[in-house]
Amino acid sequence: MIIGIPKEIKTNEHRIGMTPAGVKELILNGHEVLVQKDGGASIGFFDADYSSAGARIVDTPEEIFATADMVIKVKEPQLPECKLLRPNQILFTYLHLAPDPAQADALIASGATCIAYETVTQASGGLPLLAPMSEVAGRLSITAGAHHMQMLYGGSGMLLGGVPGVEPAKVLIIGGGVVGINAAKMALGLGAQVTLVDRSIDRLRQLDDIFNGRVRTLFSTADTIEREALESQLIIGAVLIPGASAPKLISRELVGRLNPGTVMVDVAIDQGGCFETSRATTHQEPTYVIDGVIHYCVANMPGAVARTSTVALTNATLPFAVALANQGAYDALNQNPHLANGLNVNAGLITHVSVAQALGKSYTPWQESFTTGSVAA
Repeated sequence: MIIGIPKEIKTNEHRIGMTPAGVKELILNGHEVLVQKDGGASIGFFDADYSSAGARIVDTPEEIFATADMVIKVKEPQLPECKLLRPNQILFTYLHLAPDPAQADALIASGATCIAYETVTQASGGLPLLAPMSEVAGRLSITAGAHHMQMLYGGSGMLLGGVPGVEPAKVLIIGGGVVGINAAKMALGLGAQVTLVDRSIDRLRQLDDIFNGRVRTLFSTADTIEREALESQLIIGAVLIPGASAPKLISRELVGRLNPGTVMVDVAIDQGGCFETSRATTHQEPTYVIDGVIHYCVANMPGAVARTSTVALTNATLPFAVALANQGAYDALNQNPHLANGLNVNAGLITHVSVAQALGKSYTPWQESFTTGSVAA
């Protein structure tokens, strides 16, 4: 199989779909790999590194998309990239389609086989290809939030961990998944008072054991979130429903009652955000202010530490990429139902229930899509 790795074109995105070490593994499995010129140069993965691994360096994304049987990326394809996709071509990347009908329609029209990292599952119930970026984003959410708590950025002027004799800041984390637990670890390490809310009693028990009582764990209700938000200087939105739009857990009305200088970091922004006032921002312009409340809603937070993120993502995606290359899409999906859960769009059809529901479109079982699908007119 010919595998293509283009340079990312989303604003301020410096990650790349595969490290040179990952490329070498694909080549050792008998595949040809094309890497776009300077695709990883900004994070120290140079063309010479990819050439040494056995890849062929090409100048343009057009050449990659026209030649490759499978395209491996990081972020969702931008509309110019969607236009380069073709029927039966495999796209393996993050998609986050629920809040992005324009991208969904473009992928449907392409006829390509589009597998989303964020909905691939595992036997334990987790999301193995989302987890590494959730770990990064959870940790970054605290450092970004603490940074914007400074007076210079309009924050409350509180040091997250305080100093002897001065109370530390209060941090509210909404959601006890991978993002939430990593945010809690980081906030605790910096000395903050941390409260974590979740709707799963079993998960709260696990968190209580993990943190040995150092994190307050509360069952998530509207009343609990409201009470805790009004007392917090930093609020982290860390909820996830795989494939679906994130629920809005802090209303516009509540934002208006928060203390001026409160910082809200919405890590769920890729799925539409979990605050009613959230809208996607970039690393270049990461924040905006509503009623004195600072909103940090960067849609590709792990891109801020692109080298770490690229290595972590390759470690997770490589076994699946090898399986897709070795077996082809249908056989790889058929042999691994967890990988099959990653298929969002195929041959002009939506093949993930939550994505279809979020977009208001028809759902087609993935096996059926390979026999009945056709490129949308």
